[in-house]
Amino acid sequence: MTSTQTTTTGTLPVPGATLYYEVRGTGPLLLISQSGEGDANRSTDLVHHLAANYTVLTYDRRGLSRSTLTDPTRPGTLTEHADDVHHLLAALTDKPALMLGCSLGAVIGLHLAVRHSGQISTFIAHEPVAPWLLPTAERAHHEHELADLQHLYRDGGLPAALPQIATALGIDPTNQDAESNLTPQPMTPQRIANFDTFIRHDFTAITRDTLDIADIAALTDIRIIPAAGRTTPRTVFDYRCAQELAALLDSDLAEFPGGHNGNTTHPKAYAIHLHQALHGAA
Repeated sequence: MTSTQTTTTGTLPVPGATLYYEVRGTGPLLLISQSGEGDANRSTDLVHHLAANYTVLTYDRRGLSRSTLTDPTRPGTLTEHADDVHHLLAALTDKPALMLGCSLGAVIGLHLAVRHSGQISTFIAHEPVAPWLLPTAERAHHEHELADLQHLYRDGGLPAALPQIATALGIDPTNQDAESNLTPQPMTPQRIANFDTFIRHDFTAITRDTLDIADIAALTDIRIIPAAGRTTPRTVFDYRCAQELAALLDSDLAEFPGGHNGNTTHPKAYAIHLHQALHGAA
């Protein structure tokens, strides 16, 4: 996909890291916090479809791609990831922003909402990977599942781990109904390095996450829209977390095109649905 939209890039020093970010489009500021190994370019096709209506901010999470760590041996926590988003938004706007968080990005958004009140006005939380949202036994099962995936990766690398990660999250690697003309996302050395950071360190951050559901339930200055993919299996970890978040907030679970990675496999339809949700029409 080609685009004539202008992209502005920048870097921002934050405690323990320097963040790389990109801004494209015009309109209200919409921050996208990516899933998994995704960096600022992960959802480039989605941004293309959003940039006519929004100023879209994407970034490389600390430790990924162009965002460097002061101490590369020290993994980031979810609170640090949320503080990074806080610093980015504070540097670029003095008004409440809109936010889409996908998977791990959705958990970052929940931490941001609790830690930095008033910075986000509407937040779409798409399939947050948040074991603490689940009942005790189910939580323990999925925390062990993530730990087992880490062990599998350490023993067999990406070829062994990726199919099992896809199964755990209900991802169809064939994407048989994906939209056409998608920007290729090849398995480059940089993407392989990002997967390493994600599996080794962010999986641990997820299982050690201590965000309190009471703090989420008590939020009053933000509209949170729990969301899940239309084709995500209803029994998998990430869908169940979205269900429990909706129940916690006594709200409906919004259904978005595609599955866990619908933002990348169905960018045009996802952008339309996102726009509708942000304006209360979904």
